[in-house]
Amino acid sequence: MESLLPAISVVVPARVPHFSGLRTLTPLLPIWRPKSNRVRRRIRAHADNTRPPSSAASAAAAAIDYSDPSWKSKFQKEFESRYDIPHLTDLIHDAVPIPSTFCLRMRSPTEDFADGYPSDEKWHGYISNNDRVLLKVIKYSSPTSAGAECIDSDCTWVEQWVHRAGPREKIYFNPEEVKAAIVTCGGLCPGLNDVIRQIVITLEIYGVKKIVGIPFGYRGFADKDLREMPLSRNVVQNAHLSGGSLLGVSRGGPSVSDIVDSMEERGVNMLFVLGGNGTHAGANAIHNEVDKPVAFYSCRKRRLRVAVVGVPKTIDNDILLMDKTFGFDTAVEEAQRAINSAYIEAHSAYRGIGIVKLMGRSSGFIAMHASLASGQIDICLIPEVPFNLRGPHGVLGHLKYLLGKKGSAVVCIAEGAGQIKRYFNEMGTPADVKYIDPTYMIRAVRANASDGILCAVLGQNAVHGAFAGYSGITVGICNTHYVYLPIPEVISYPRVVDPNSRMWHRCLTSTGQPDFV
Repeated sequence: MESLLPAISVVVPARVPHFSGLRTLTPLLPIWRPKSNRVRRRIRAHADNTRPPSSAASAAAAAIDYSDPSWKSKFQKEFESRYDIPHLTDLIHDAVPIPSTFCLRMRSPTEDFADGYPSDEKWHGYISNNDRVLLKVIKYSSPTSAGAECIDSDCTWVEQWVHRAGPREKIYFNPEEVKAAIVTCGGLCPGLNDVIRQIVITLEIYGVKKIVGIPFGYRGFADKDLREMPLSRNVVQNAHLSGGSLLGVSRGGPSVSDIVDSMEERGVNMLFVLGGNGTHAGANAIHNEVDKPVAFYSCRKRRLRVAVVGVPKTIDNDILLMDKTFGFDTAVEEAQRAINSAYIEAHSAYRGIGIVKLMGRSSGFIAMHASLASGQIDICLIPEVPFNLRGPHGVLGHLKYLLGKKGSAVVCIAEGAGQIKRYFNEMGTPADVKYIDPTYMIRAVRANASDGILCAVLGQNAVHGAFAGYSGITVGICNTHYVYLPIPEVISYPRVVDPNSRMWHRCLTSTGQPDFV
C-alpha cells in the first residue's frame, strides 16, 4: 500500500463563517502536501527561513512603506488598535463602574450588599487596565535564525503588547444582577471540568448567585428537551476529579440569532464559552454585530449588557499566540503510555514495527512533544512536514534500514498510521506491525497537575475579564503571563509547528530521522 493508513488524513479549517467546529478531511498522497493554501504558504515561507504573522498582520505589513522613517511606530499603533479588546463602554457609554466585590481578604460572598459594595483599597491584588504583556520576546538578528518571525527584511525589533489578565478594582456588573452561563463545545479534552469548577468558584467569590450550565454545547440553547443545569460550588466541588465535561459536549448548534434570543429569554448576561477555533468563532459572532433585521441582531447590535468570554480548548495546542492550551500537557503525558507499549511490542517481536497515532489533524504539536519526551521514537511524522513513503529517501526505506540495523522501529504519526506489511512482504522481508491508537482514551482522562493549574487560572481570569466589562475576548497564557486577546486574532487560522523551529530540530535530533523528501 502506498500509504501508512488506507488514507492518512489532515484536517484544515473550513473557510466558512460558522461555528460548528466541523472540519473537512483531505486524504494524504504518498507525497504529503498540505491542502490548505494558508498552510502551503506557511511551509513555503519556512523554506525561505521566514514565517508570516497573522493574516491581519500580514496585510498590515504588506501596506507598510519601509522607506518611511516612522514605519515602525505606525506598525505599533496599528497592532495596538487590532489588539485593543472590546469593552461594554464602547457601546454603552453611560455604563458606570462600581468597586470590585472580589478581594481575597473576603473569603466568602457578602450576603448583604444593601450598604454598597465592599472594596479593600489596601489590597494590592488588582490589575491595572493599562498593564500589558510583551507578545514577542526574542529579538532575531536575521530572518535565517531558527524560528525567526520578521516584519521586515532586516528583522527590525518591534514591540508588541497585549492586555494583561486579572481582577480589576472597578467592575461593570452588579453581582446580584448577574446570571452567568457556561457552555462546553466541540470534543472532549482533559481539563474541561477543572475550568468549569474555577469559573463557578470565582463567580461565587464575586457574589454571583445565579450560575447555570448549558448542556451539550450551543445546541443546548435551542433544544427544549435540554434543561440548563444549576451550578454552585457544592455541585462542582469534585468535578475536576474526573475527565469529560459535566455539561456534555457537542458540535454544531442553532443560529446566532437563536442563541442570543435564548440568552435574552433566560436573562443570561455573562457567557463563558469553552471550545476551539470553531467554538470561538461562534462566541465572536454572538458578541459582534450582524447585518440582519433588528429581530436577529447580536448582543452588541441589540446593545445588550452582556459579556462573552472564551476559554481556548484544544488538545492539539493549535491556538495562535498562546504558549499552550489546556489539555495539551496531559495529552503528551498520556501519549507516553502508548509509545512505551508500541516500543515493547516492537522490540519483543521479530522485525517488529510499532506505530502510534496521536491527535493533531492540522498540527503536530502532540506528536512532536511526545516523541521528544519519550526518547523511544525512531520516526516522527507531522502534517506540517512533507514526506515521501517510497524512494531512496522515503519513510519505508528508512524503516527497512532500521529493521536491518536495530531489528525493530517505533513510529509516531499525527493523525495517521497503519498498514505497511505489504511493502516488506514484497521485499521478501516481512515485518510484524503493531498499531496503537490511544486518541479517545487520552481525550477522556482527568487533567494532570500542570494542566490543572493552567485550567484554574484560565477559569479565574475569564471571570475577572467579564466583570471588568470586556467581551468578545479569550483568555490565554503568553510568555508565562496570562492575557486577554480579541477573539478574531486567535482564530484566523490554526497554529502549526514551524519546521524551522528549534523544537522541531530538537525532535529530529532525538529521533535521528533523515528528511523524507
